Amino acid sequence: MKKKILVANRGEIAIRLIRAIQELGHDAVAVYEAPDEMSRHIRIADEAILLGDGPRCDYLNIAKVIQAAKASGASAIHPGYGFLAENPFFAKGCEEAGITFIGPSSEIITNLGNKVIARKIMADAGIPMVPGTPNLSQGQEGIDEALTFGEKYGYPVMLKATSGGGGRGIRRIENSEEMVEQIPVARSEALAAFNDDSVYLEKVVLNPKHVEVQILADSFGKTLHLGTRDCSIQRRNQKLVEIAPSMIENKGLLDEICETAVRAAKAANYFNAGTVEFLIDSDYNYYFMEINTRVQVEHTVTEMITGIDIVRNQINLAFGQPLSFTQDDVKTRGHAIEVRINAEDPKNDFLPEGGKVVEVYRSTGGFGVRLDGFVYQGYIIPEVYDSLLVKLTVHGFTWEETVGRLRRCLQNFAIRGPKTTIPFYENIAREKDFLSGNFDTSYLDTHPHLFVYEDDASEVAKLAKLISEIHYYKENPYAV
Repeated sequence: MKKKILVANRGEIAIRLIRAIQELGHDAVAVYEAPDEMSRHIRIADEAILLGDGPRCDYLNIAKVIQAAKASGASAIHPGYGFLAENPFFAKGCEEAGITFIGPSSEIITNLGNKVIARKIMADAGIPMVPGTPNLSQGQEGIDEALTFGEKYGYPVMLKATSGGGGRGIRRIENSEEMVEQIPVARSEALAAFNDDSVYLEKVVLNPKHVEVQILADSFGKTLHLGTRDCSIQRRNQKLVEIAPSMIENKGLLDEICETAVRAAKAANYFNAGTVEFLIDSDYNYYFMEINTRVQVEHTVTEMITGIDIVRNQINLAFGQPLSFTQDDVKTRGHAIEVRINAEDPKNDFLPEGGKVVEVYRSTGGFGVRLDGFVYQGYIIPEVYDSLLVKLTVHGFTWEETVGRLRRCLQNFAIRGPKTTIPFYENIAREKDFLSGNFDTSYLDTHPHLFVYEDDASEVAKLAKLISEIHYYKENPYAV
């Protein structure tokens, strides 16, 4: 039966969701704020609703989004990632409004969004975890608890916001003096970001590999995994390069991690699509980190090696359909790499480059290449949103073929106007440790030469930059 599904997001993920909705024969309803009036997602949707002037506040307004769904006659909402995707109050609001939330229940999101509750669920299920604390008590008592933990397990430790996620609300503490100083600051930041000042501690796993497992679970008790991804190449706990499957050569270990991920999902009574994340130390011990209760930015690499459409399955599962395949049906083939091409300057601590007109946009293509993006030639990049422009995903039969394809695609990809992460990724695609699969979360810190490259000094690039600045300041005469 044909349905209307509202997409409560923007950018490349909104386009990804709209395509899946339309391929299933449903109608897609887009929402947008005024700064996004040039965005492609509102042009390819079957209809679009303006939420307000924004920025961000209307995308995050639960009442407005649910009202837009009701006004359009949508029977379901897909939150994508970011914004409201992991907000239990949004899922609860949908449930109370009789609107299908395409994701897990509000109860599951609440339990897994609270890292302390999630750790208890996993501990009760016998899932291996990094040593950690419950929520620290308020005041001096909590500081004393933290100092006792640091003395017992040694430094460094991670101070984390209980309701944090997406790499936010995390601080590395090197000694007892930092602990005393940083706990009140972390509480204040957590309260501002998550409306919850609870914090807890975990022992640091030094220079681990970050491996995650994609899972799908239906409402009939079937939970499957779609293999592993490696997300070790990060900056400030934000993923930059994603790879499937993990480059760890011990297949038995990876199989065990996948089986553990399924056990973890079942322990949480998980439903729909999710990702179970692990840290793996230098001795190949693995530890549960968290379960992300949404589709991941990097879901593309799993789709490329399995041929399974994760978003399509999300939608079908939300409407009560069982998984149409078994674990034995899940076969992986070759390797896939995804890089996030952002309007950022890697040389300047990845400073965002919003507000510039993309005067030249020449995307790459070819066999085994996938692009998930929303920019186009002449597009004005809003400064008020995430700087992601397009995700480039490549697939190959061997690792060498896949890296060669990535390198070729980056060389052929042209975006003129803002600085982007393309030349930075070109360096990674030629770097010997990356080529050998030898990397962990310390990769960027131990390879500073990746940030050394020549900016495009061609006359065409200079002219494009000049034109972009003329247009920008014409439209924004008071910009500094």
